[in-house]
Amino acid sequence: MEREGADRPVPRGHSEEITVAGETEPVTVKLGVWVSNTKSRRDKLTAEQLAALAALGMDWA
Repeated sequence: MEREGADRPVPRGHSEEITVAGETEPVTVKLGVWVSNTKSRRDKLTAEQLAALAALGMDWA
């Protein structure tokens, strides 16, 4: 959200390559799928998880 801004939704097909400690190659994360699934299942998240997402700027959390 820092890079793109909070007003730009993540497209479902969007992926990001991230560096994970201990891994030699970057790992591809399907960010769009994760956001979509998390948003649709938000009623199953704990209050702490919702608060963390809200702190990141997820207005639906």
